[in-house]
Amino acid sequence: MAKKYLCIHGHFYQPPRENPWLEAIEIQDSAAPFHNWNERITRECYGPNARARLVDGEGKIINLLNNYAWMSFNFGPTLLAWMADAAPEVVARIVEGDRLSRERRRGHGNAMAQVYNHVIMPLASALDKKTQVLWGIADFRLRFGREPEGMWLAETAADIASLEALAEAGIRFTVLAPRQAKRWSPLGKNEWTEAAGEVDPSRAYRCNLPSGRSIAIFFYDGAISQAVAFEKLLDHGEKFLDRLRNGFDPGREHDQLAHIATDGESYGHHHAYGDMALAFVLEQLEKDPDIQLTNYGEFLELHPPEWEVEIHDNSSWSCVHGVERWRSNCGCNSGRPGWQQEWRAPLRKAFDWLKERVDQLLVDHGKRCFRDPWAARDGYIDVILQRNPETITAFFEKHRSGDLNQETRHVGLWLMEMQRHAMLMYTSCGWFFDEISGLETVQCLRYAARAIQLARHFDQDFEADFVKQLEAAPSNIPEFGNGRAVWERLIRPGRIDLERVLAHHAIGVIYRDREERNRVYCYDLETLDQQVASRGASNVALGRFKVRSRITESELVAEFLVIHFSGVDFHAVLRKAPPVDKYDALKKKLFDVYETGSLADVTALATEEFNGEVYRLSDLFVEEQRRVIGIILKERFTEYRLEFERLANPDEDVIFHLGQMHYPLPRGMRTAISVALDHRIADAAANLESEENVKRIQSMLERGKAWDYQPDRPMLMHILARQLKHLTEEFNPVADLAALARHIGAVLDVASMLQIDMDLWQAQNRLLDACPSMDAATRAKLQSLAERFRIHRQLLGWEP
Repeated sequence: MAKKYLCIHGHFYQPPRENPWLEAIEIQDSAAPFHNWNERITRECYGPNARARLVDGEGKIINLLNNYAWMSFNFGPTLLAWMADAAPEVVARIVEGDRLSRERRRGHGNAMAQVYNHVIMPLASALDKKTQVLWGIADFRLRFGREPEGMWLAETAADIASLEALAEAGIRFTVLAPRQAKRWSPLGKNEWTEAAGEVDPSRAYRCNLPSGRSIAIFFYDGAISQAVAFEKLLDHGEKFLDRLRNGFDPGREHDQLAHIATDGESYGHHHAYGDMALAFVLEQLEKDPDIQLTNYGEFLELHPPEWEVEIHDNSSWSCVHGVERWRSNCGCNSGRPGWQQEWRAPLRKAFDWLKERVDQLLVDHGKRCFRDPWAARDGYIDVILQRNPETITAFFEKHRSGDLNQETRHVGLWLMEMQRHAMLMYTSCGWFFDEISGLETVQCLRYAARAIQLARHFDQDFEADFVKQLEAAPSNIPEFGNGRAVWERLIRPGRIDLERVLAHHAIGVIYRDREERNRVYCYDLETLDQQVASRGASNVALGRFKVRSRITESELVAEFLVIHFSGVDFHAVLRKAPPVDKYDALKKKLFDVYETGSLADVTALATEEFNGEVYRLSDLFVEEQRRVIGIILKERFTEYRLEFERLANPDEDVIFHLGQMHYPLPRGMRTAISVALDHRIADAAANLESEENVKRIQSMLERGKAWDYQPDRPMLMHILARQLKHLTEEFNPVADLAALARHIGAVLDVASMLQIDMDLWQAQNRLLDACPSMDAATRAKLQSLAERFRIHRQLLGWEP
C-alpha cells in the first residue's frame, strides 16, 4: 500500500525592531503590558509552542508537548538574535526540538534556515543574494550546531538566480507556494504539464538549474494552508485534524506527502490557543498507524524527486502579481479602504540609488583594509553573531589586506556596518503594508539613515539627494504628504551620534550614583570627572566623559554641563573637551557661582564660557527619559494621591450611601474616591501574606459596588503578577511549600475578586519544572496549588 506522510511547517518571523543606533528595541506602548512586540509574541506564540498544553475536558493540563520536535519550522535569524538575549530558555527548547527530531527522523532535523533579513531575493543583487544565504546559514549553524538542509525564502519569493544561490551554498531544498510552479514532468520524459496552481503537492520535485546544479522543491497544499491562516481552522483541534487527514488523495498510487506551510505566528499569536490546537493534532497524528509524521529532509531521503519542475520567476506566496507588492502599487495590501500604495516604487528606487552608492564606497575604500571586500562582507556575519573584540580581531586577521591598526579597523567596521544597514533597509515588511509612514516602512528608512550617517566617514553625504527622491513617494496621510515629510518628522529627529549618547548620559547623572564605567545600550561610557550640586529644586552637573561604540569602535571625549531649573526643564550643553586645566578652572568658577549666586548667573556663565550643542530632556532615549520623569514627578504623584485621600476620607460614607440611592456621583468626587481606593487596594495587594489584607480588599470592593467602582485593573494586575513571579521562583524542595501555596492562593483569590484573569503560563512552567527535584511526599504538598493552576494532579510527576 502507498504510505501517507504528513508535515506541518511554520515560518516563524518578526521584522527587526531594534533602534539601528542602539541595537536594542525600545519600549513599544502598543505591545503593553509587554515591553515590545517581540516580547509579546514570544509569550503568545514562540514560548507556548515550546511547551504546548494538552488539556482534558475540564481544561486541566494533562501533558506538555514541544511542538518544535514534531513540526517543520524556520526562524528568522534577526528574530533569533533578539531571542537569544531576551528569551534564551525558549531558544533552548527550539534547539532541543530540532535535536529530538533528528533522533526520530533518520538524522534530519525539523529546523530550516532562512535568508538573513527577509529580503525579497528576486529583487536583490547577485552579491546580496549570496550574502543573505551565507549569513542565514552561519546563523543557523550557530543556533542549531549543524548545517541546514533546507532554506526558507522570504515570502517564498523566488527566481532561478535565487535558487542558484541556495544550491551553490549547499542547500538541498526549499518550499514554495503551488502557484509558483510553472510546469512539471516525470524525470527524463519531457512530458510537461502546465496548469496554474494545480501542481501535485504530494511529492518532491527537482529543479534543474543553468549552472548544472539542482535543488529540490516542495509545493505546499495551498487550500489547507489558507484555511489555517485565514479561515479559523485552528479554532477547533478536531476540525484541523480532519482537514489534514483529508489532504491525502485516495486516487494517488504513490507514497504521498500532505504538507502545509503558514506563518508560525498562526499558532498562538494570530489565533489564540493555536499552539494547543497544533499540539493536539501532532499528538493524534503521532499515534495514527496510517500516517507518518515527517519533515522535508527525511521525506527527501526516502523519496528522491521522480519529477522535475520549472518555476515562475519573480513569484511569491503573498502577492498574486509575483513580487510587485515590493516594488509597485499592484493592488495587494492589508485592506485599508481608499488608501493607495503608489509610494512603493519611489521608495525602492530611492533605496536602490542609495545602495549603489554604498556599494561603490565598499569598492573604493574596501581595499584599504580587505583583500576581497565582498568576501569580507560575507564573513562579517561572524562579528554580527558574536560581537566582541576577539571576533572583530579574528575577522580582520582573516580578511585584511595589509597591516592591521586602529584606523584600518575603523574603516573596515564603518564599511561593514554601512553594508549591514543597507541590506536591512530592504527587509520585506517595509513594502508589505499600506502606508509609507507605517512602523515597518519607517524602520527600513531608519536603516537607510544609519547607512547615510556611516557614509559621512568617507566624506560623502547622500541625504539631500536621497530625501529629494522620497518626495515622489505619496503618503495617504495629509499631514505627511510624501516621503520627505516622513523623513523630516520621523527619521531625522531620531538619529543618534556619539554626542547624543553623551548628552543622554549627562542629563541622567543628576539622578544616578557616580559610576566610573557604564554601558548605554551598545556604547561604553567612562567617567573621567563628574560633579553634581543641588539647591532647592534645581541641580547643576559638570563633567568629562569618554564614549566608545561597541559596534564601530569609534570614540569621543567631551565635556558636559547640565542645568536643571526645576520640573522637566533641563538645559544641557556638550562640547569637545579642551585641556584639563581649563576644565578645572571652569568647574571651580561654575560651582562657586551656583553656591553664591542665582540660576540666572549660572546660565549666563554657561552661555558665555561653555559653547556647544544644546540638548533637552526630550533628547534622552525613551527608557531613560521615562525614568528621569518618574523621579522628578514622584513627589508630585505622592502629593496628588494624598490630596485625593484627604478629599475622599470624610466623604467615603456619604459616597457609599449616595451609591445605594443610585444618586449620580459628580465626576470629581468619583475620581477622588476611585484613586484613593485604587491605592488602598494596591497597598494591601502588595502584602498578601497577611490574611487581613485579603479581607480588607474584599471589604473595599464590596463597598465600592454600591457606586459601581471600577478598579485600575492594569495597575493592580502588574502588582499581582510581580508577586506571583517572585513566589513561583521560590519553588524548591527545601522551601516552606505550604506557606508558599497559601500566599499564592491569596494572590489568585484577590485576582478573582478584582476580575483579573492572571497569566498563569510561566507559573505553571515553574511548578512543573520544580517537580522532578521533589520526592512524592513533597510534591503532594503542591496538589492544591496545581488545582489552582489548572494542572491535573497526575502531571506533578512530569519530567521535561
